[in-house]
Amino acid sequence: MADNLVIVESPAKAKTIKKYLGRDFEVLASYGHVRDLVPKEGAVDPDNGFAMKYQVLDKNERHVESIAKNLRKAKALYEILAERGDLDGKDVHRVVFYEITRNAIREAVGHPRGLSLELVNAQQARRALDYLVGFNLSPLLWKKVRRGLSAGRVQSPALRMICEREEEIAAFVAREYWTLEGEGSHSSQSFPLKLIEYRGQKVEQFSFTSEGEAREVERTLRAAAGAGSDGSGELRVIAIDRKQRRRNPAPPFTTSTLQQEAARKLGFNARRTMRLAQQLYEGQDIGEGSVGLITYMRTDSVSLAAEAVHEIREVAARLYGAAEVAEEPRVYKTKSKNAQEAHEAIRPTSAAITPADVEGKIEEDLYRLYSLIWKRAVASQMSHALFDTVAVDALAGPDGEQRHLLRANGSTLVKPGYIAVYQEGTDDMKADDADHVLPPMEVGDGVRLTALAAEQHFTEPPPRYTEASLVKALEEHGIGRPSTYASIISTLQDREYVEMDSKRFVPTDIGKIVGRFLTQHFHRYVEYGFTAAMEDELDAVSRGEEEWTTPLDKFWKPFIQQVEKIERTVTREQVAQARELGKDPATGKPVAVRMGRFGPFVQIGTKDDEEKPRFAGLRPGQKMDSITLADAMELFKLPRTLGETPEGETIVANVGRFGPYVKYGSKYASLKEDDPYTVTLERALEVIRLKKEADANRIIQDFAEAGIQVLNGRYGPYITDKKKNAKIPKDRDPKMLTLEECRALLAAAPERGSRFGRFGRGKRPAGAPAGAEGASAAAKSRKGAAAAPAAKAEAERAHADPHAKPKPPAHAGRKRAAAKAPVRKSAPRKARAKTAGAAPARVRGLK
Repeated sequence: MADNLVIVESPAKAKTIKKYLGRDFEVLASYGHVRDLVPKEGAVDPDNGFAMKYQVLDKNERHVESIAKNLRKAKALYEILAERGDLDGKDVHRVVFYEITRNAIREAVGHPRGLSLELVNAQQARRALDYLVGFNLSPLLWKKVRRGLSAGRVQSPALRMICEREEEIAAFVAREYWTLEGEGSHSSQSFPLKLIEYRGQKVEQFSFTSEGEAREVERTLRAAAGAGSDGSGELRVIAIDRKQRRRNPAPPFTTSTLQQEAARKLGFNARRTMRLAQQLYEGQDIGEGSVGLITYMRTDSVSLAAEAVHEIREVAARLYGAAEVAEEPRVYKTKSKNAQEAHEAIRPTSAAITPADVEGKIEEDLYRLYSLIWKRAVASQMSHALFDTVAVDALAGPDGEQRHLLRANGSTLVKPGYIAVYQEGTDDMKADDADHVLPPMEVGDGVRLTALAAEQHFTEPPPRYTEASLVKALEEHGIGRPSTYASIISTLQDREYVEMDSKRFVPTDIGKIVGRFLTQHFHRYVEYGFTAAMEDELDAVSRGEEEWTTPLDKFWKPFIQQVEKIERTVTREQVAQARELGKDPATGKPVAVRMGRFGPFVQIGTKDDEEKPRFAGLRPGQKMDSITLADAMELFKLPRTLGETPEGETIVANVGRFGPYVKYGSKYASLKEDDPYTVTLERALEVIRLKKEADANRIIQDFAEAGIQVLNGRYGPYITDKKKNAKIPKDRDPKMLTLEECRALLAAAPERGSRFGRFGRGKRPAGAPAGAEGASAAAKSRKGAAAAPAAKAEAERAHADPHAKPKPPAHAGRKRAAAKAPVRKSAPRKARAKTAGAAPARVRGLK
């Protein structure tokens, strides 16, 4: 057993570091965070100095136990567990490195640090804030909008940003304008021209706002140029403006700019970019074992270490020539006042490892991202690009106060500099950096006007956010940190608050309602300035300038008072904000669209009518803001009676809470690929036949009198008596089991609801994923299968009345109670829970 134990987060990182440290060090992975707040009310207690209760994460218990076992035999501990207070007799060190290379790891281990309590406190305050916001706003959304929604300290301002942009687009009124554009020719070379001065007046965007006006200008210009029957005329050059323009390279990547460029150039979303960057950082095998290829990828710094700059300049000179390298090392300074300058920008760990060196040795996506990072870093130390620009003004007709001028612009790349390696992308679809090379011309030269046309245009609304522009906006507003941009975007998508349309974010109906609710009733907390100011305070905590409870004290009292006020005074109907579409042609009753517990729906009539209102859910793609009365009336064609099965069962097509289905008798079959509004009887019969076959194949054996079945499940065959489930040993054939054998296996199986579920601790059914996730997935599958018939019935009932409350499953009581009240009192202490003021959570088995 090695005397030194090193703890890192991931197994990939552990493998690479072990190679560099040798036999005297044992390197183990914690597989991420080993503990978190208990996931229930009372985990943060505002009445007790914001004491926080933690527990070891279930998925990491076995990894923590392994760490504890090895720690008993080690003399020194490096890295994660440095904050523990019960390591008497151990030398505890914290090592910090920003790249996983031999030199960096050995240097870090050779010069370990102590724990930064300031950074620990800042993280603790940030986690407490996130918990207090989420565990109080989310249950409020459940009550006022629908279950399953969430709100967060940073996700909510981001949602507001997307919703506000959509409101700007909806409110935008396009304005018409016209331009006069033509084509000139000189020395047999053509080039574009544009009218810049008409009758002595500078042409602005809205100088010409109608077709009639534009056509009159076109006729005037043709006449002034002496246009003949072929439409061509003559212009005269009266001014030439020549300049040289320099363009400098962009700085190396931060987290934000990497995510933006990867979205623009590679089409990667933020989550994918960070996953790939993590793999490049932790190490890839490129022929000599695993090696970290890039520095730490969560950073807002643009600075580079002096030795890295020196290597980059040497590599650039060797590959592109010394003349293309900047005369002096370029030094970039971070603009963000809260940037963590301890980190470098994202760069290759060795510029000498070129993209060509790794191509074919790592996955294609990893290669593409590494190539992007390498090129940006190398380009950052290269010389500027140099352009020759020229503007030629040509006169139509006589000079004077009523003159007409057309301009040709040209640009020529004289010295490529950094552009030979890398050019920054843009979100502007109209941007055109292509060169327009003009022929040599002098004042007094003639230019042939070969074409002239009036072009119609309309102003455009502000564009929706792309992943790149949203990340940039989050950074500019101070919302979140480099490590959270990807998770903010992912959360909005996972909650179905936003969706992608042509690679741009569009708020969904539920996203708009949640965004409107939070903006109206919690405006202060979704203000961009408030979120940024809170980040400033948390950064002050990390610098040791404030106690970690100070920002919590300022936040908590007014926040919880507002939560309680809204809970008392705002109704679900006020939040839903129904939009009336018109009158039902048949009954004259009002038709409205609103949000219900299970999604948006249209309603004929009101709850005050003598007859019960009729309801119908919106179809996929339909939006509450744009649905018309005609669209709404089409929705009431469901349920549709299609006919009967050969057994005489009536077949009905409908849409329920879980999507479209056909009902035959008392049973249901999902319509996964068919439209319930158009599905035919023949197709419905085919769907029902396949469903019956699947049901028949699910039963391997049926001991009906004993109430015991052997079934094919999602993770393999198992035995059930509807009370308990038992796995079948691998050496037993499910088809050959006797009733007595089934009873014995059921008797030995754990009770449902036991700590380790149906398959026992550390065990899983065949085909299930390894680890705790397998048992969890199996448990979810079991609950889903058991609840299916009831869920289908509930789906049909919900379609008939979207206001109806769903019948909760038997296990839901505790969950609902946990989310019911705002956090004001401490929950009972759990076995492994500790408060923030005491020593951190004790690793089980470690004394």
